[in-house]
Amino acid sequence: MHPNDPKLCAFVDVDAASDFPIQNLPYGVFLTPEQPELRVGVAISNQILDLAVLEAAGLIRCDGVSGVFAKPSLNAFMALGQTVWSQTRARISELLRHDNPELRDNTNLRVRALVPQNLAQMYMPIHVAGFTDFYSSKEHATNVGTMFRDKTNPLLPNWLHIPIGYNGRASTVVVSGTPIRRPRGQLKSPTAELPNFGPCQRLDFELEMGVVIGQASAMGEMLTERQAEEMIFGFTLLNDWSARDIQQWEYVPLGPFQAKAFGTSISPWIVTREALEPFRVQGPAQEPRPLPYLHQAQPNNYDIQLAVDLRTEKMAKPASICRTNFKYMYWSSVQQLVHHASSGCAMNVGDLLGSGTISGPEKGERGSMLELSWNGTKPLELDGGERRSFLEDGDSLRIRGWCQGDGYRVGFGQVEGSIVAVEPAGIFGPPLF
Repeated sequence: MHPNDPKLCAFVDVDAASDFPIQNLPYGVFLTPEQPELRVGVAISNQILDLAVLEAAGLIRCDGVSGVFAKPSLNAFMALGQTVWSQTRARISELLRHDNPELRDNTNLRVRALVPQNLAQMYMPIHVAGFTDFYSSKEHATNVGTMFRDKTNPLLPNWLHIPIGYNGRASTVVVSGTPIRRPRGQLKSPTAELPNFGPCQRLDFELEMGVVIGQASAMGEMLTERQAEEMIFGFTLLNDWSARDIQQWEYVPLGPFQAKAFGTSISPWIVTREALEPFRVQGPAQEPRPLPYLHQAQPNNYDIQLAVDLRTEKMAKPASICRTNFKYMYWSSVQQLVHHASSGCAMNVGDLLGSGTISGPEKGERGSMLELSWNGTKPLELDGGERRSFLEDGDSLRIRGWCQGDGYRVGFGQVEGSIVAVEPAGIFGPPLF
């Protein structure tokens, strides 16, 4: 049976609402207090299958390469290529099947190989070689253009012809749960003659998907649609934190810099492209037709439901502030990668591409505070009488994502981050806005 078959059942109990059924098997990196060495595992239900243990026991072999999973990142495994990825996922699925006794009936090995998730500490799943963020949601670009440019013509002339992006900072990509310190930077209010330096006053999130590149491409060469697809190892949830006021002052003429460089959060689990295959869908119609190198012969979008929850320090439980879907993206991840390499730019194993903010056509589908509060003019009303235009110190932001199958879901877990104040407080002077 194919690992995506909805009839598959694991010998591990899996709730129908779990993000991690046998049809998923996402990869992550973890350690436990008893074994503090970082290694690779896959999520199954509320447990982690320790692939380093299975590899050492001889139950998993990766194309004759040993020790692939006893490492602090997935990079070595990803470098082995799509054939090995598919074979390994099929083997893991086989070992977890309810009717396969290899692992199920080997009590000693099963106890060592299955680790409760609540006893594990998750770490960065990949070593990020480079980070590029795109701007590929037509709804998001239209909202931003309406707010800051021209209500009658919100999209810049190049937007419908080219996947817009910029090179971000790999050094500040962090795993879910890492606190985000409020950034500092140059700020200039509309009425001020000169800029000042201080803490960001308009801190925002950006709901995105991260695309993990598992194969390299050569400098000077272009990619076909097929080649680009085969280079994509998988997808993860991504929050590209944004300092809107710093960005407003610095972005002309070269685009975002410090406003984005201070932190990007990803979920600890990478869902493989193969696991998402049943949820592949056609993206929005592209008009005008892109240039030939960006043509797509097949659907390259995915039906991934996304939710954003906000919790303030005063709230007992988080409030839902956004529900949207990855299928809305105008430029697909394959098109982004094809364009990225089109100049001859070399891509590396471990490169991370941010999809760009994911917004949908309805108000509740806007993937940033900038849009949800319409640049602060329409603050969100929260439980207990609190209001938010942008994120405040102590706020916690959580993004969740999943594909809904027939009786099961392929989920991504969550990416969460809490805002930590600049310290010592007040050293940079009063707020500018």
